[in-house]
Amino acid sequence: MILSCGEALIDMLPRVSTAGEACFAPYAGGAVFNTAIALGRLGAPSAFFSGVSTDMLGDILADTLAASKVDLRYLARSDRPTTVAFVKLVNGQATYAFYDEGTAGRMLSPAELPILAEDVQALFLGGISLVNDPAASTYEELQIRECGRRVTMIDPNIRPGFIAGKEEAYRARINRMIGRADLVKLSDEDLHWLEGAGDLTALAQGILARGPKAVFITEGAKGARAVTAAQNRFVAATKVEVADTVGAGDTFNAGVLAALHQAGALTKAGVGALTEGVLDQALSLGTRAAAITVSRAGANPPWANEL
Repeated sequence: MILSCGEALIDMLPRVSTAGEACFAPYAGGAVFNTAIALGRLGAPSAFFSGVSTDMLGDILADTLAASKVDLRYLARSDRPTTVAFVKLVNGQATYAFYDEGTAGRMLSPAELPILAEDVQALFLGGISLVNDPAASTYEELQIRECGRRVTMIDPNIRPGFIAGKEEAYRARINRMIGRADLVKLSDEDLHWLEGAGDLTALAQGILARGPKAVFITEGAKGARAVTAAQNRFVAATKVEVADTVGAGDTFNAGVLAALHQAGALTKAGVGALTEGVLDQALSLGTRAAAITVSRAGANPPWANEL
């Protein structure tokens, strides 16, 4: 089982009404939520942990997870409201306005951390859930508790506008969590935001020196790279007509984790001995799945039979 731990929210995506008016339509989303959905659709054993409201928007989130074969046993339900994010698209690139104060996701506390079953092999963490307390500290506490015996992967999925005024504390948390993680995924933009200018491979090697066993870097329309102590593998992106990029990186993460699961490599020993073949399979599944997601509107990851 792969347990995705992080935000679940409603994305309000820009649309045009039948009367020709600009409007917004609600879609279940959130970076970590999207990864859980994509894992379920790719056929990997997927579960999700987050603070999820019992309001009607929270029910949409839970129903969407269930429809994609995601295990709901670890949801922390409460009567707090659901986080909502309004999305603006410019040339297919998304920017966000978040409404997150006092929500079920943001107010998640350490007291709500679940006891994990033995079948949970790996934890995936990241997204905006690592910005604001108490949720951010709760997810870090979960990683601290579990990283000694289960594989952990982190993708910060950095949103600079969301962390304004909190950058110092946020950077410190991300650096701590990267140091504990076995696997790290960053977009090229996120890597530069964290580590500054420089060659992507050299920057990734600097991250490896802090503890992780592999760093996956997405490079937009170019493709994706995996860097370990011994390997530097690259797979070109599948060429498609892009509708928007919402959920692309999240789907890539699911493809990587699903491929590692299929290869039997989602163990502490396995991620420490990743071969070129396994890395290439992970990059291939990640980029092919992400290509389908970007070819259609919103975060709508593919099912295995679409690949």
